[in-house]
Amino acid sequence: MPTAHFQPRVLVVDDEPIILQTLSAVLESDGFVVRVAQDGFAGLKALHETQPDIIISDLRMPNMSGFEFLSIVRRRFPHIPVIAISGEYVTEAMPPGLLMDVFFQKGGYTQAELFATIRRLISEAPIRPHPAKADKAPLWIPRRDAGYIVAVCTECLRSFPVADESTGTEIREAECPSCETAVKYMVDSAVLKMLEQIKNRLPST
Repeated sequence: MPTAHFQPRVLVVDDEPIILQTLSAVLESDGFVVRVAQDGFAGLKALHETQPDIIISDLRMPNMSGFEFLSIVRRRFPHIPVIAISGEYVTEAMPPGLLMDVFFQKGGYTQAELFATIRRLISEAPIRPHPAKADKAPLWIPRRDAGYIVAVCTECLRSFPVADESTGTEIREAECPSCETAVKYMVDSAVLKMLEQIKNRLPST
């Protein structure tokens, strides 16, 4: 539990009021000081007013998606550790530090795991190394059939959709619409099959 002399400040960004209310109550019960924001724009405003010790953000939000919000956070506030929690996307692997430090699937973690992760990330924040640039873009797969996959540009960190085509393990390229960087990515059919099994096991949202 945080000591009386140091109460970690947590910024929670989510468009669902019940999530904000529940997560705030859970965190405050363990001694954290919590501020909430209902979308990425509100999150950025909160950041410019008071910087938290850690950010917890959803990925799918109106007005400004969590991907866009976290790309700005990584560029402007790289010292702040980030936890992303989402029930809309699954991912096979995530390059540490590219957009976030930890990803939790909604319903796939315990309060104890969340508290322990927050404390660990805060304690590591002053010495957290700047992440190396990834050679391939991480891919996020929507849980609902969308016909596309979300890739994150390794240069500007913004997200954009690429075709959901699973034809093997070849390296492909797509131009980032934000910075025009040629981004390499790989759609592995075996990985997509595994992720489909994960999606089927998750509770409906």
